[in-house]
Amino acid sequence: MLFIVGIVVVIGAVIGGFMGAGGHLVVLWQPLEFVIIFGAAIGAFLISNPKSVITGTLKSLGKLIKGPKYGRDDYMELLSVLYTVFKLAKSKGDLALESHVENPDDSSIFQQYPGFHSDHHAVEFLCDYLRMLTLGTSNPHEVGDIMDLELESHHEEHHNITSAVTTLADGTPALGIVAAVLGIIHTMGSITEPPEILGHLIGAALVGTFSGILFSYGFFGPMAGSLTHTFNSESQYLTCIRAGIIAHMQGYAPQVSIEFARKTLGSDVRPTFAELEDSVQNAGDAG
Repeated sequence: MLFIVGIVVVIGAVIGGFMGAGGHLVVLWQPLEFVIIFGAAIGAFLISNPKSVITGTLKSLGKLIKGPKYGRDDYMELLSVLYTVFKLAKSKGDLALESHVENPDDSSIFQQYPGFHSDHHAVEFLCDYLRMLTLGTSNPHEVGDIMDLELESHHEEHHNITSAVTTLADGTPALGIVAAVLGIIHTMGSITEPPEILGHLIGAALVGTFSGILFSYGFFGPMAGSLTHTFNSESQYLTCIRAGIIAHMQGYAPQVSIEFARKTLGSDVRPTFAELEDSVQNAGDAG
């Protein structure tokens, strides 16, 4: 929602200021300038990035509108999931988790928490490491190192996407200059025309520079920043799971393990200790 509001504000401020100063909106409509700028930008984007980054960027565009995936309620639910899992493991042993991690879609634990249950990536991440516990893995440091490597790989994939969009933003002003130069070249071929025609041609050429700068700093650059924030939010969700699992492996009680996980969260999404305590008291048991 904020993404849409931001676009409206940028366009309104630029166009409104231009028209308020007596400018004519029709002058800014130069489709051939846009073809040069955005055609070259798309081509450069395709040249400089592998298929995985290109497809990842396209898939991430929806995140610009939706914003960060996880909020306070989502983390409350996640911590409740972890509490229920750890409580079962403490009371009946890690092997009691086997049926849940092997068939998470049918798990009576995960079905209690529909938001978490529908998040395929988070469920897979949690089950992969719980499965290691059921197989007898007991060294929290080794598991923590593996988790860190996976999270780093996950972060690198996201970084490649935001870096590609940032590079696109950095290059757009230069492509705007290319369009402007081509417009000036065209204008020089009409140097014998009357001043009013030359003025129109020069104005059309300068729209290229204007468009390149506007889309770089008004849209593409902020898009990269928005994606970075969203990706960091997703990484924080997995980091929360990591902290809880490692604390459980170190032998802490379920209440303490989820407190470790809670402490990894930012203040904007972190439930209070009292809120979490009330939530886990109502968490269902599963076997």
